[in-house]
Amino acid sequence: MFTGIIHHQGRFLGYGRARQDLILESEALAARMSTGDSLSVNGVCLTLASKSRSRLTFNLSRETLSLTTLGGLAVGSPLNLELPLTLETPLSGHLVTGHVDFKGKVVRVTERRPGWRMSVSLTPEARPLVVTKGSVAVDGVSLTVASVGTSSFEVELIPVTLRDTTLGRLRSGDAVNVECDILGKYVYNRLRTGQR
Repeated sequence: MFTGIIHHQGRFLGYGRARQDLILESEALAARMSTGDSLSVNGVCLTLASKSRSRLTFNLSRETLSLTTLGGLAVGSPLNLELPLTLETPLSGHLVTGHVDFKGKVVRVTERRPGWRMSVSLTPEARPLVVTKGSVAVDGVSLTVASVGTSSFEVELIPVTLRDTTLGRLRSGDAVNVECDILGKYVYNRLRTGQR
């Protein structure tokens, strides 16, 4: 479980074993992590398979490769990294599982001082799960939904988000990992299925 508040960034070094492994560099986190620990990488919960100095290696399943953007990274790409929530961690963002609901595309980014406003495509299946003033995670970053249309939603990116995450590098057409609010998903499922 994560909060979507990004305190670390890393750098993608490449793939191993025919794209079955993802290798990244993060000196700060390598010293704190052990094999088997979880890490949110651009909003995707991964398990540390091995480490060597500042290099961290994670296994990638076929499902992860098909449902997220992690299979299409360019060497050197910056990554949003978040360690899991602990019982002593303040819940500053919202509850983020690292289980991506869909790959979205940045529709447009416009300057809206002091920050930016970003529009992201929305799949029909996920549309009921995204609500105005609700929470959403984009590439692992906890954000508040500013508005929702039939095929996209918008979020405001404040200066600290632009500075401390990779979202400030996004441009129209870029693919992003989107996770809808976990509490909303449970409520929607219960109402839809009529379970008691």
